[in-house]
Amino acid sequence: MSRTRSISIRALLALCTLSLSAPAFCAPAPAANEPSPWLELHSAHFTVITDAGEKKGREVALRFEQMRAVFASLIGKDRLSQPVPLTIFAFKNDKLYYQLAPQRHGANGETQPIDVPGFFLPGDDQHFIALNLFEDDPWRAVAHDLAHMLLNYNYPPAQGWFDEGLAEYFGSIRVDNKLVQIGGDPELQPTLKEDLLGNQREMQPPKSLTELLGAQVWISLPDLFTMKHDTSSYNEGTHHTLYYAESWMVVHYLIHAKRFPETGTYFGLVLNRHVPVEDAIQQAYGATPAQLEQEVKDYFHSQAALLTAVDTARQKTIDPSNPGHSEQAYQYPALVGPDDSAITSAPLPEQDFRALYAGMQIRIADRRDTGLKELQTLATQPTPADLKAQAKEEAQKHSSDPDKLPTNSVGNEIAHRFLAWDHIQHSEIEQATTELGDAAALNQRDMWVRYYLCILKYRMGQAGHTETPGLANMMQDLKAVLEWYPEMAEAYDLLALARSEGGGPTAAMQAERAAIGLSPRNEFYVFHLAQIYIASKQWDAAKAQLERLRTSGNPQLAALARQQMDEATAEHKYGIPLSSAANQPQFTPQKSPFDVLEEDAAKRAAEEKAAQAAAPANTRPAKFAEGRLVSVDCSQSPAAILTVSAEGSTLKLRALDYKSLLLIGADQFSCDWKDRRVSVNYKPGGLADGDLVSLEVR
Repeated sequence: MSRTRSISIRALLALCTLSLSAPAFCAPAPAANEPSPWLELHSAHFTVITDAGEKKGREVALRFEQMRAVFASLIGKDRLSQPVPLTIFAFKNDKLYYQLAPQRHGANGETQPIDVPGFFLPGDDQHFIALNLFEDDPWRAVAHDLAHMLLNYNYPPAQGWFDEGLAEYFGSIRVDNKLVQIGGDPELQPTLKEDLLGNQREMQPPKSLTELLGAQVWISLPDLFTMKHDTSSYNEGTHHTLYYAESWMVVHYLIHAKRFPETGTYFGLVLNRHVPVEDAIQQAYGATPAQLEQEVKDYFHSQAALLTAVDTARQKTIDPSNPGHSEQAYQYPALVGPDDSAITSAPLPEQDFRALYAGMQIRIADRRDTGLKELQTLATQPTPADLKAQAKEEAQKHSSDPDKLPTNSVGNEIAHRFLAWDHIQHSEIEQATTELGDAAALNQRDMWVRYYLCILKYRMGQAGHTETPGLANMMQDLKAVLEWYPEMAEAYDLLALARSEGGGPTAAMQAERAAIGLSPRNEFYVFHLAQIYIASKQWDAAKAQLERLRTSGNPQLAALARQQMDEATAEHKYGIPLSSAANQPQFTPQKSPFDVLEEDAAKRAAEEKAAQAAAPANTRPAKFAEGRLVSVDCSQSPAAILTVSAEGSTLKLRALDYKSLLLIGADQFSCDWKDRRVSVNYKPGGLADGDLVSLEVR
C-alpha cells in the first residue's frame, strides 16, 4: 500500500468520527455472531489489546518492554516498580482510535481529533495507552509520558527541569528488534509534508529544541533549577520552549558525562537539607553554576548529529527512503529482544472489548457520556446463565441443539465494574455498591471488584467520619489483591490505614513503607505514615515526616500537614488530642450497604457449600499415568481441558479450577502448555476421560 493511499484511508476514517451522520464507507461494528477480532496479550509488565493480529500485538508488547529496559538503564536501576497496572490499546482500525482520542478545542469552539498517533491516559487505579497502528512507530508518541510514569515510581522527588529533561531525552527513542537509537531532538518536525494526493507542501513547524538553544540566550542554571514546574498532571502544553530545550540538554550532558551520581547528591542537598541552589551545585558537581552551564553549552555545540538532523528536516525535498528522520546521536544493541520476553495471547470477546473501550471513554471528558451509555447498555444485557436458559427454551420449541444456537460474549461484569469505579469517583456510594454487587455475582474471582470494594469502604468511612465498615474483610481482600498484583502501592496504603484503624501500628508501618517504596513521590503516603506514627506515639518520627510536607507544592496537603503538626504537638504536650472523642459528633450505628453485599456473598457461599455436601461422594479410585501433554483448552475458564497422550491412547482430563490444581514442577498453571512430559493423577469418567487430581510437569 502506498503512503498516499494510507493517508487517504486515514482521512476518510477520521471523517466518520466527526460527521453527525456517518458516510457509507464507515464500517459498522462486527455482528454479534462473528468471531471477535480482538486479542489480549500479556508480557512481563504490560497488557496489550489489539485488533491487528498476534504478530503486531507481540511487536507492540516487545517495544514497550524494550523502552522500559532502556529507561531502567538510564537511571541505573536493575528493576523498576510499576505500582499501577498499564493496559495498551493498539488499534488497527483507526476509526476506533479517533473516536476514543481526546479532542482539541479551537478558539472558535470547533473540535478536532488530536494529531498524534498515541496518547497516555493516567488513572488512580490503572493507566491506559492508546496507539494508532496506522502510523509508523506510534509508541514513540507516548515515550515522554511513559518516562514521567516510570520516574514517578522509581526516582525520588526531583525538580521540574530534571523530570522534563529526562522525559524529553527519552522521547527521542527509536527501537527495533536489534538496535536502540536515542539522543536526538524529540521536538524536531520536518518543514515539508505530503498532502492526501502525495503532493509536498511547505509547513512552518515550531522551532525544535536544537534551534531554540542555538538562537537564544540561555536561562542561567540557578534560574532554570528553581523554576516551578508541576510534572504530576501529564498535561504540560507545548514542549517548544527554552525551558524544555535547556532542561533536555542539561540532562543530555549529565547522562553522557556520567554525572547522575552527582545529580542525586545535588537533590539531596536542595530538597532534603534545603541548601541554596548555587551552593548545592558547587558542592555536588565541584563547579560553580557558571562553570557547569558552560560545560553544558560546550557539550551542546559538540553534538554535530543534532545540527545535521535539523538540516535534514528542513530540506526542500522528501527522500522516500528516509521519511523524515536521521540516525540519532547514540546507538547500542537492544537490551530486550524477541526471544527475551515471554508474551502470551488469548482471544478477547467482543463485549469484553466494548466494556474496556467504554471504560476508557468515561475517563475522558469529551467521551464520558458516550462511554457511560455503552456501559449501561452492556450492564443490562443477559448473563451467561440467562442466555443458556433462553437457548434451552428455544431448543425445546424447535427441537434443535442449544449449543448451536447463537449466543453473545458477555462483558456485563466488566461494565458493572467500570460503572462502580465511576460512581466511586463521584462519591455515589449506594450506586457503586449496587454495581459492585452485580459484578461480584457475575465473577467472584475478579480482583478488581475486591479492590474497588476496599476503596469504596475506605471512602465511605471518610465521608461519614465513622469507622471503616467491614474492616476485617477489607484487610483480607487487600491481601488477596496484593497476591494478584504485588506492586499495587494503593492497596498497601489502604492496608496500612486499615491496620492502623484496627490497632496494629507495627504492621501498618510496614505496609505504608511498602507503599512509599513503590511510589516514592506520593506525598499522601508520607502523610499517612505520619498519622500512623502519631497513633503509636512516635512523635519525633511523625514530626520528621510532617516537616517534609509543610512546604509541599500541593497546598491542600501542606495545610493538612500543618494542622496535623499542631494537633500532634498538643497531644504530645497535654496527652489529649485536639480532635478528641469528646469534641467529635456522635454517630448512630447504621447498617452499611456493604452488609447487604457481604451477606449476599456469604449466602451464596453457604449455598454452594451445601450443594457440594449434598452431592454424592466421588468414590472413584484415582489412576496414574505418564505421557505427553498435547494441548490445554482454557476457553471455559477457570475450568481447563488437558489433552494427554499416554500409553497409546488420548485422555481428555478436566480441571474444575486450574488455579487451585495441585501442581508439581511448576509455580503456576499455564494455558499455553503443549508438548510437555507430564505425570497425572485422575479419576476416570470413562475409557478416555476423567477429572484431574494432580499434575506434574517436567
